[in-house]
Amino acid sequence: MPPLPVPLPALPPLVDRDVLSGDAAEAAIALLGALVVAEPAGPGEERVVLRLTEVEAYAGEADPASHAARGRTPRTAVMFGEAGHAYVYLSYGIHWCLNVSCGPVGRASAVLLRAAAVVAGTATARRRRPAVHDDTRLARGPGVLTLAAGITSQLGGADLLAPDGRVRLHRPELAVDPARVRSGPRVGVSSAADVAWRFWLAGEPSVSAYRRSAGALPVSPA
Repeated sequence: MPPLPVPLPALPPLVDRDVLSGDAAEAAIALLGALVVAEPAGPGEERVVLRLTEVEAYAGEADPASHAARGRTPRTAVMFGEAGHAYVYLSYGIHWCLNVSCGPVGRASAVLLRAAAVVAGTATARRRRPAVHDDTRLARGPGVLTLAAGITSQLGGADLLAPDGRVRLHRPELAVDPARVRSGPRVGVSSAADVAWRFWLAGEPSVSAYRRSAGALPVSPA
C-alpha cells in the first residue's frame, strides 16, 4: 500500500484586499511578515511558502521611480486596476520581479516584493537555486524571490488574493512588532532615489543589501 500523503499545514487567511487599497507605503508595511504561498509549478515539486521580510512602495503617476510614472500603458495597466493583482516585469533582461498592485482603482501604485525567508518547501526552493548553499539567501532579493517561488511572467495580472490561485498572499502567522520595521531609500532607482519607501524587518538575515543606483544624484551633505 502506498504511503498516505502528508497533510499540508493550515495557512492563515488571505490578506484583506482593503489593506492594500490605500496608500502605497502603508500597504507595503502591512505586507511585512505576510506569506507568499506558491503551489507546485511542476511535477515532483512541493508548495513553497515565503515570509516577506523586505518590500518597496511605488506610487504610480506621482512617483518618478514607478513604471507607471508616464501613465497607463498595456504593460502597466494592472497597476491601475484592483488592488492585490500581480505586476511582473523582467529586470535587466534576467530576472522576473513580482509587484502587488495597491491603492484605489484608477490610481496606479504597487509594492515590490524584495526579499523573504523560506518557511516551507525549502527542498524545492533549493532545487530551483542549486548554486545557493545558505538558505537565508534563497529569496534574498526580488529577482531570486521569484526563482525560489517558481514565478514567471505567466503570473502577470493574476489575483493574488484568489483562494484558488497558484500564488497567493496570506496574512502573517504572527503579528509583526512595529518596533522591528525599518525604512530607507529604495534600491537601484535613479529618480526619487532618497524616498524612504523601502521597508524591512530588523534582524532578518534574508533582507537584501542596500545598493544606490550609479545614476542617482549624490546625497547632499547635511
